[in-house]
Amino acid sequence: MRKYFNIIVYTVLIFLVVTCKNSENKPTQTMLQGETTLLVDETLRPIVEEQVQVFESNYDAKLTIIPKSEAEIIQAMTKDSSRIAVLPRTLTDQEVKFFNSKKFYPKMTPFAKDGIALIVSKSTKDTLITLEALTQLMKGIQIPNFKGLVFDNPNSSTARYLCSLAAVKNLPEQGVFSFKTHKEVFSYVAQHDGMIGVVGINHIFEPAVEIAENLDKVNTLNVLNPKDKKYYAPTQNDIATGQYPLARELFVVDAQGFKGLGSGFSVFVSGEIGQRIVLKSGLVPVHFPTRKIRVRNTINK
Repeated sequence: MRKYFNIIVYTVLIFLVVTCKNSENKPTQTMLQGETTLLVDETLRPIVEEQVQVFESNYDAKLTIIPKSEAEIIQAMTKDSSRIAVLPRTLTDQEVKFFNSKKFYPKMTPFAKDGIALIVSKSTKDTLITLEALTQLMKGIQIPNFKGLVFDNPNSSTARYLCSLAAVKNLPEQGVFSFKTHKEVFSYVAQHDGMIGVVGINHIFEPAVEIAENLDKVNTLNVLNPKDKKYYAPTQNDIATGQYPLARELFVVDAQGFKGLGSGFSVFVSGEIGQRIVLKSGLVPVHFPTRKIRVRNTINK
């Protein structure tokens, strides 16, 4: 009798362990409900904060934004600290292979286009720059009128973008400086003639309070487009037409492995409401929101 009793006890225990394990693995969120973290490239924080605010107001969801540099985001995703991110690029083939090896198949949803803005103090005489001159600065070579570059973070997406443009692996030791925040970049550039700050345009169109105080002390440089030999500013129109040469596309990267808030947020930002938020922010939506035209037979007086 005791033998049968022990078998029953062991069977129940095994059942409870398996049940608990399955309940732990079961997603605690749906596409429109639950809580999760969202890794966000620091240069894109303003637009993402606005998208998240509207998303949360429409659905029973909570997305905790964690701003990081681009390099830190990729590292965090590979360490399972979060599986959803907003980046100014897609994952590389090597990064995709890593996630696939873990049985996660990332989905990358484009939702906007922005640009990298080059800011200088009001006292800087020159307001034009070429990609060739920018490349020289990235190689530590001094050029007339400009003394150097200032980044918010050596591991930021803007630093990676310009390193790729100049075909260099690392930032040079001379003529290039980096801080920890965009506030420091704007403050330093405003006070130092000839220094070029490298920032995401979202911080110009929708500046935080601490940035706004220095915004009227800086100008943005116009950049030469090598195709038509004309200079263009980082404006919504010049980015939309493809004329501003330092433009880039923004993506929501969802590597959750199930249809959770990553999927829901991706659909939202690329949908009608999300695209209107992008347009209003000064960036360029991937899908321009539709406008319904109503034709009337009479004119109201």
